[in-house]
Amino acid sequence: MVKIAKIVKSNSHVDYIGRVIDRLDAGESPGPDDYGFAQFVSIPLDGELDVIGVVYNSLLANPEYGNYGPRLSPPSDLSILSPDYLNEQGLLIGILLLGWRDPLKQAFHHAVPRRVIPVNQEVYRLPDEDVQGFHKDAHERIQLHYYSQVVAHAGPFSVPLIEAIIEQLEPHAAPEERQRLCVLKQTLIWQRTVGQMRL
Repeated sequence: MVKIAKIVKSNSHVDYIGRVIDRLDAGESPGPDDYGFAQFVSIPLDGELDVIGVVYNSLLANPEYGNYGPRLSPPSDLSILSPDYLNEQGLLIGILLLGWRDPLKQAFHHAVPRRVIPVNQEVYRLPDEDVQGFHKDAHERIQLHYYSQVVAHAGPFSVPLIEAIIEQLEPHAAPEERQRLCVLKQTLIWQRTVGQMRL
């Protein structure tokens, strides 16, 4: 799995902020597709379970913005002249927790995880096959039991997030499952259209 971030804070029990790792944190930093909108992630906890989440937001961190003081050295020379200088610019991603996987039983659950994610916990991109597995029940039917959780916590991103998740699931779905997803997508489009009319 590709390591993409480390947890730096939380907004609630299911809403976490991760700082995307860069070349200062690791030899090879993740690509933009690894932490994009609606990317599923895995947060392993002590080998007991893998918490599953999805990227629903991003923020740029730039403490130097508005700092118009004189620059004594160009950024390229800072690593040589001032090796203790920290580049505090970075990319933060919002991660909404959706469930977990029991590594022993290889069973996925759509529910609020009971465990609290500690600071500096590593976040990995969830492989595509596990994304599909996370959305299948014991009868291989697609499930989205976290739908209400996304609507409650993702705010204005909830509808685009569900639509992006459906687009990931559709190519691998059976024809009858694809029809169910299509109905859900049409409902979301209708809700978004009505919401815009109210504004």
